[in-house]
Amino acid sequence: MTYVNTDAGVTYLHIITDAFTHEIIDWTLFESLRAVHTLAVLDMTIAQAGSTDLSTLTRHSDRGSQYCYNVYITRLNQIHAAISMTEDHKPTDNAIAERVNGILTSKWLYHTKRPADLREATCIIAHIIDFYNNRRPHMSNNMLTPVQKKQRHAHVP
Repeated sequence: MTYVNTDAGVTYLHIITDAFTHEIIDWTLFESLRAVHTLAVLDMTIAQAGSTDLSTLTRHSDRGSQYCYNVYITRLNQIHAAISMTEDHKPTDNAIAERVNGILTSKWLYHTKRPADLREATCIIAHIIDFYNNRRPHMSNNMLTPVQKKQRHAHVP
């Protein structure tokens, strides 16, 4: 979870990242940390998966209240996803999420003019995530973008 300061206040970026490709699969930006927003992103990801079996999915997170929300946990159980949470709130236990959040904030958000409101912040985040997923090579992906890695892996027999 990362936040974006706007002239109207703080907004929170709720994201789901693929641990294999490092692609940001789904995201949303809201003016609160309420668990229903985190659930909304999970529901978008489930809908996008369509008929794909998600039983091999592991949802790793810190122990934030939005990830411990009963409805959120129930939804993960409904798709038979494994639930993994950090043990003692160490950032290193959730290294992929921390890395993605760090890249988004330090490489782009800190160098971007403060958005006026949620709508403007959403447009900025959309451009950043598009660049991150489609044009930014990742060393951890052998200098492929997350989308390129996903495409190459999909074609491996």
